[in-house]
Amino acid sequence: MKAFTHRVLLLLATLPFAAALQAGEPRARDLGVPFEGTPGPLNAITDVAGVEVGHSTIVSADGVEPVVRTGVTAVLPRGKRAPTEAVFAGWFSQNGNGEMTGTTWVKESGLMYGPVMITNTHSVGVVRDAVIAWGLQHYHFDTSDWWSLPVVAETWDGWLNDINGFHVKPEHAFAALDTASTGPVAEGNVGGGTGMICYEFKCGIGTASRIVEDDGKRYTVGVLLQANFGTRPELLVAGVPVGHEVPEQPAYAALAPRRSDRDMGSVIVIVGTDAPLLPHQLDRIARRVTMGIARSGAVAGNGSGDIFLAFSTANPEASAATGLPALHMLPNERITPFFTATVQAVDEAVMNALVAARTTTGFEGNTAIALPHARLRAALKKYNRLAAP
Repeated sequence: MKAFTHRVLLLLATLPFAAALQAGEPRARDLGVPFEGTPGPLNAITDVAGVEVGHSTIVSADGVEPVVRTGVTAVLPRGKRAPTEAVFAGWFSQNGNGEMTGTTWVKESGLMYGPVMITNTHSVGVVRDAVIAWGLQHYHFDTSDWWSLPVVAETWDGWLNDINGFHVKPEHAFAALDTASTGPVAEGNVGGGTGMICYEFKCGIGTASRIVEDDGKRYTVGVLLQANFGTRPELLVAGVPVGHEVPEQPAYAALAPRRSDRDMGSVIVIVGTDAPLLPHQLDRIARRVTMGIARSGAVAGNGSGDIFLAFSTANPEASAATGLPALHMLPNERITPFFTATVQAVDEAVMNALVAARTTTGFEGNTAIALPHARLRAALKKYNRLAAP
């Protein structure tokens, strides 16, 4: 009976209310963190028209063993439309101690079919298989010739989550896909970010966007990331050494031997845009993610898997199998503002993930504290970097 009760509790945590609990929480700019650039209406990846995001959050009840703090996040570039309507895409690995499946074909073809999924390190396989099963059920493909190479990425949540218990099941991936929607995106302790840690504070999912004006048109660059990287002394917020201002209770402190350079995590970043960029240009966008991450102080340590993917929802005929598709391309001479927008949005998404996250105690009693909002504001004020709310 105990096992059955535990299973029900896990399933209940995947319902939409788990993500809704994060709605309305303050974000980094609400606390006075200064940022450059103009965000979209939601300051989220869903400012890119048609993009949908869904979370499945798996949390066991207090006192219930095993301790589960994990989940799945889905990003659907064209919503739930058939994945045969691919998007142009590119990717980049800053440090390869991680996994993002499906990228060999992204690199070869310049195309990405279907969603991007993010989960924990030991759940990549089950989520990948679930995406294929979901596609078969949702789109009723002729199975005689349909194939799929899903894009699934991961970061390690083993400090707070019983990662070797394999608690992510196909139904959790289905829930993330089925509940994906446009509109505001829950951040922090949700979906794949439920058990993640950043700069030794509790962290998780973050998102942001920027508007780019080009030749009389307005385009959007949106970012969603799963942040699980960095050491406390590295953390910079708007150039302020917040990691040094708030040095107490770092995650992983109980590990022995303790090393000041220990980087236990990774970061997955997804960049979406409606600008007409071709695959080689999206490779270039993905490489600029590194500069946004670096603004917060990280150095892509040996143990960190820093893997980034960028896609464009422009050119709806990108994967047309017949005829001569009419494609549009932004000239390279005008691409620099999109690099800038990417860097700015990534930086803000990291901060949003930190601000949204809540203190969590998990596996074996390990704890990751949230970044204290008042201490953050005090540090910014001390260095004359606090912006007006």
